Order: sequence, then C-alpha cells, then structure tokens
Amino acid sequence: MKKIEAVIKPFKLDEVREALSELGTSGMTVTEVKGFGRQKGHTELYRGAEYAVDFLPKIKVEAVVPDDLVERAIDAIKKAAHTGKIGDGKIFVYPVEQAIRIRTDEEGNQAL
Repeated sequence: MKKIEAVIKPFKLDEVREALSELGTSGMTVTEVKGFGRQKGHTELYRGAEYAVDFLPKIKVEAVVPDDLVERAIDAIKKAAHTGKIGDGKIFVYPVEQAIRIRTDEEGNQAL
C-alpha cells in the first residue's frame, strides 16, 4: 500500500476526485492548505495599499491505494490537475505499513 499526497490548485479538486473515483479508489481526505513553491506568492491591492500574499490557497488530497493502483492513480492525478501553468502542484508517494478499519477490524487492503 502507498499513500499518495497531492497538493493541487483548488479549482482542480472535482476533476482529481472524479479521476481517482474512476480508478476505484475507496476514499480520500481533502484539506484546504496554504503554501508556496516557485510561485513565491503575488502582490494584491487592497484599499489603495499593495501588499504581498506569500501563501497561496491550495488543496491537499490524500489517498491510500493498493500497490497495483499506484502508477495509475499518479497518472490520473497528473492529467486531472494539469493546467500547464506554474503552481499546478506536487505529488508525493509514501509507503504505508498497515491500514486498519476501526469498525470491522479489517486490515491491509481490505481496510481500504
């Protein structure tokens, strides 16, 4: 099992969710986050004063998938989140040692 963590632009969330659902992923966690990478933020004008916005709004999508779905899930996220512009996001993949469904005590892939 692997945990896939993707930080994407907020307006791409529905496309990413649909792409992962089509693969058969059983669930995901979505968090509103703020951050920056190469974008380095931007400046905005508010009541005549210019100020820097260092942290941009992003969405973090987390899903734990069986090993045989990892590459297809990564490809699905890349295609769904892609705009071709700076700030499209990042994907991180982590090993998951164990998963346990609390309600039924199922473990491993059955717990997903």
